[in-house]
Amino acid sequence: MAHSVKSYSHAREVTRREAKNFYYAFRLLDPARRNAIYAVYAFSRRADDAVDSVQEKNASEEEARSKLDGLSRLLRGEAPEDPLSPALLDTIERFKIPVEHFSELLLGMEMDLEKKRYETFDELYTYCFRAASAVGLICIEIFGYSEDAEAAHQHAEELGIAMQLTNILRDVREDMTLGRIYLPGEDLARFNYSEAELSRYEFTPAFRDLMKFQVERARDYFQRSEALFPLIDTQTRYCPVLLKRLYSKILDRIESQGYDVFSRRPALSRLQKLCMLMTAARDARKARRAASKK
Repeated sequence: MAHSVKSYSHAREVTRREAKNFYYAFRLLDPARRNAIYAVYAFSRRADDAVDSVQEKNASEEEARSKLDGLSRLLRGEAPEDPLSPALLDTIERFKIPVEHFSELLLGMEMDLEKKRYETFDELYTYCFRAASAVGLICIEIFGYSEDAEAAHQHAEELGIAMQLTNILRDVREDMTLGRIYLPGEDLARFNYSEAELSRYEFTPAFRDLMKFQVERARDYFQRSEALFPLIDTQTRYCPVLLKRLYSKILDRIESQGYDVFSRRPALSRLQKLCMLMTAARDARKARRAASKK
């Protein structure tokens, strides 16, 4: 038990340090769910960092794969010395989370080591599912949902796709500097915009039309995901709702910039995030009061 407490404290500190605003949103959850989300976030953060270290810290792909393999061992209970191990394994057992979701996330990170281009949206969808939807499927097990598991899983998947597509659109320039293009090749061809133009960050009418199409696609997945929220437990519903609101605002920012993501990275101000967090806190308090009266 003492090991789990220490491990959860480790996960909490990782989340507080890295998740910034989201850390305070997670604090609105009840203790058991809050600690579980911290453990999941810490695992996901390490997976991301393993891949990012190749570009940001000049680590080798072998080193990155070794770190990802270490996370696989962690999932199998083969790394008891890892400070995250007790918390993660307790979370998986307590909330009956399929380990396959974590494995899918690791496969998504491996794709970042292997693929720099996506020719079709179907290929990109697989990446988005692994990189984001898998985490959403983990989180809804912690949040709790109605008996319609099939619908909850479908719409959690859609929310993850929407969020990852938004990340991709926000980070087009940043990814290009790393040699990565997530915009599907078939879409570049459809709008007659070349990789060479993208590498020069050329903002043209063709690029604007391309981005408009991508934003509409992401919004379509957000719209589909709306059906998830009534299925999530009332007291935790604010969490996925907050994520949807935050990421939708990024799409709003892209549109307000005329789809020019080269000259300025679309991002929300700290004040905007704070206001949305305060709204989430208010909604969470209302939900708790309503639940206590039943």
